Amino acid sequence: MVIVYPTVTAAMTHPDVLIPEQLTGRLEVPALAGIGSVAQHAYVALRHAILAMDAYDPNADLRLDEKRLAAELGVSRTPVREALSRLQHEGLVEIIPRRGVRVVRKSKAEIVETIIAWAALESMAARLACERADDEQFASLRTLFAKFEEGELRSHLDEYSAANLRFHQRILELGHSQLIADMADRLLVHVRAIRRHTIGEADRAERSIVDHFQIIEALRTREAEVAERLVREHALNLARHVQRSWMLD
Repeated sequence: MVIVYPTVTAAMTHPDVLIPEQLTGRLEVPALAGIGSVAQHAYVALRHAILAMDAYDPNADLRLDEKRLAAELGVSRTPVREALSRLQHEGLVEIIPRRGVRVVRKSKAEIVETIIAWAALESMAARLACERADDEQFASLRTLFAKFEEGELRSHLDEYSAANLRFHQRILELGHSQLIADMADRLLVHVRAIRRHTIGEADRAERSIVDHFQIIEALRTREAEVAERLVREHALNLARHVQRSWMLD
């Protein structure tokens, strides 16, 4: 019997949200568009804006003003309030009684725990990918890094950072598990920002691309245990780096 697994992408969970490649330290709320309820579109627009924001930029303004957001979206405050409630449930914002709403910035201990959880999810996705993805999908992983194989990594660090993030999202997609993809999606905004901040530190970029090619080879040869271990260790090395080097509270 041939089992056909569904293709899982980040867009399946939030079809109106495209994950931006570059982050910014400010909240930029996109205009509402399309059909559907106002509350749903407010949620999608605010979620997109938060995903595009770098909450770990020291100069980032994490405060969210409900009235201003409503004005920028061109809606009443009720759908904004509903959207913020959903985003709080996802762990993207926190609503503090009598103090307002702010984008969540995790402590160092929380970041380490988040990366550990991501490591578990992504490594299992890698194991599943060995069973469920096809050879062409694995080959596409290497093309993400083609331009960096000739020593051009440091001079294109922003582009490499975007490719790095896409690589890890792609592994989750190739696992063809909607549940794993949904769980990882809730961690993405934090893991994404941390990876972007740390990729240029010490020799992390150079070590990162070596790890990536080893992971791709294990996936290509369908060595499930090896792929799972390499992906897990790659993420846990990031957790150790944050634990050792970051100065967050």
